[in-house]
Amino acid sequence: MKVIKQTTAAAAFHEIKERAESHWRELWHDKPVIMVGTATCGRAAGAPDVLQAFRDEVKKRKLDCPVIEVGCMGHCYAEPIVIISKPGYPPICYGYVNPVIAERLVKEFILGDNPCPEFVIGALEANDLLPSFDDFPRAQHEQKIILKNCGHIDPTEIEHYIAGGGYNALAKTLGTKPEDIVEEVKRSGLRGRGGAGFPVGRKWQYCREAPGRTKYIICNADEGDPGAFMDRSILESDPHSVIEGMIIAGYAIGARYGYIYIRAEYPLAVERIQIALKQAKKLNLLGNHILGSSFNFDIILFHGSGAFVCGEATALAASIEGKPGTPRPKPPRMTAAGLFGKPTVVNNVKTLAFIPLIIRNGTEWFTGTGTKNSPGTAVFALAGKIVNTGLVEVPMGTTLRQIIFEVGSGIPKGKKFKAVQIGGPSGGCLPESALDLPVDFDSLQEVGAIMGSGGMVVLDEDDCMVEIARYFLEFTQRESCGKCTFCRLGTKQMLEVLNDFTMGKGAMEDIDSLERLAGEVKAGSLCGLGQTAPNPILTTLRYFRDEYEAHIELGKCPALMCQHLIAYYILPDKCERSCDACVGSCTVEAISPNKKRIKVIDQTQCVKCGTCLAACPPQYNAIVKLSPPSEVPAK
Repeated sequence: MKVIKQTTAAAAFHEIKERAESHWRELWHDKPVIMVGTATCGRAAGAPDVLQAFRDEVKKRKLDCPVIEVGCMGHCYAEPIVIISKPGYPPICYGYVNPVIAERLVKEFILGDNPCPEFVIGALEANDLLPSFDDFPRAQHEQKIILKNCGHIDPTEIEHYIAGGGYNALAKTLGTKPEDIVEEVKRSGLRGRGGAGFPVGRKWQYCREAPGRTKYIICNADEGDPGAFMDRSILESDPHSVIEGMIIAGYAIGARYGYIYIRAEYPLAVERIQIALKQAKKLNLLGNHILGSSFNFDIILFHGSGAFVCGEATALAASIEGKPGTPRPKPPRMTAAGLFGKPTVVNNVKTLAFIPLIIRNGTEWFTGTGTKNSPGTAVFALAGKIVNTGLVEVPMGTTLRQIIFEVGSGIPKGKKFKAVQIGGPSGGCLPESALDLPVDFDSLQEVGAIMGSGGMVVLDEDDCMVEIARYFLEFTQRESCGKCTFCRLGTKQMLEVLNDFTMGKGAMEDIDSLERLAGEVKAGSLCGLGQTAPNPILTTLRYFRDEYEAHIELGKCPALMCQHLIAYYILPDKCERSCDACVGSCTVEAISPNKKRIKVIDQTQCVKCGTCLAACPPQYNAIVKLSPPSEVPAK
């Protein structure tokens, strides 16, 4: 990429950068700093109380020790997370922190020399004192690029982002021809991280070359997949990376305005994006004559109302226009006639966060990670039956086994791995035989799954694959806009068949009918929601057909998950007469003692909620979940 000359923009940004770096040096100069993770995951675990405890203790002791809020560093399983950086020590990450531990860390580590290793997750640098994150198995696979700032900078302070190299790419861009920026992104091979994996540079080129002066760039932050929280975490932890990517994209395609379409259910992300937009405008990184150049660009924040279908580009555009969020047929493509009928580029949050890094570091740097056809890294939200839930960023081509068992530390409670649902509700369920599959766009498609936006839900031996398929189909059927017949009626009919299966009804020929119907819905639906809705069915039929057959032929759920095919029983020889834990826990009063004080469950009243099983003390282990009636224990 050829930079034209030392521009006014570069000179203007140089002054901004010097001030930001000075602010950053002042924050870290020869004093301890406490960073508390206050993204949504941290807040849910009690981070606000921990933050206040640190501030109160520091104020009480009159210490020169900044206490700042940062975002999510990915280790959501250990929230609330705190990082303490103290001169003479490596930065240390603490997990499961509460207000009592916070006070102790101030007394013993900030004021003394005891780093309290019993609360340490790991040090952020190699050292001889404490275990380092570099020593963990997951460190061999993680490569944080777009998550690098998350959990390490204050997302409400633009100076933190700039001091780490932020907005350098924008200054460089403004001294470069727009078409050269497009070519650079094309050469990088960056593929859209929203799910489809379409080459980003080609999309930009189509939009730039489309006739008309008015064009738009939209950031799709309408993350609606169950179990997915990647985009939310980036917007909460490093919003300027997305804003900078949008400005560069706007310059490259010739847009004057950009929209961030974000779901209203993400209040913290909305708040931090609003702050970031105001800060960028104040420093003339956004608005008219950006950094003294002739380029004008503004970003408008638009709150979506939570419709999953609005993650589809044309439905999203219709929503912004004030119309019902329903997809329209293509062609014309969005790049030819999108928002308000004008050429439009829609990119995902993660896609835009990559742009400044590619412009700043170059194509060779980016293609040095990942695979030939899927360069770069992939960000996943690990959820479900996995020890270390949270965010992970790994090079494309990393295997599912490495992600689940080395990064995520495997399945909890000694259970066996059964499957992984990848790609959200429209993705596929892959079995143990697929664990050594490299994760990239093309490899996943070959086995019936999709990359999706990055949700990864791990399932264990207690999960029923028929019920999992039914659960995800129920979600997509409920979220269908109803515009096209295949999606509106096809998903409804498939759901009815699956409901029958989970109740032990149906016939073997229904499996073939279900498979045929899934293929027709996939082929005939108008948009990506309907086209991918059958994926959980098709993959579970492909890899777990025996479970479907057991539900129909035997009337049993092998995983003991389907409520209509299970029952709870109390074992007389194990029931402790003096214990009434199950009686008190039953919400429908279906449990009562007999004459010998042995508790009995009235199966006609039991709603099979499982609270009695959870309430039974482990030393008795008197309640079991079985498939009736053949396995009913003798009374």
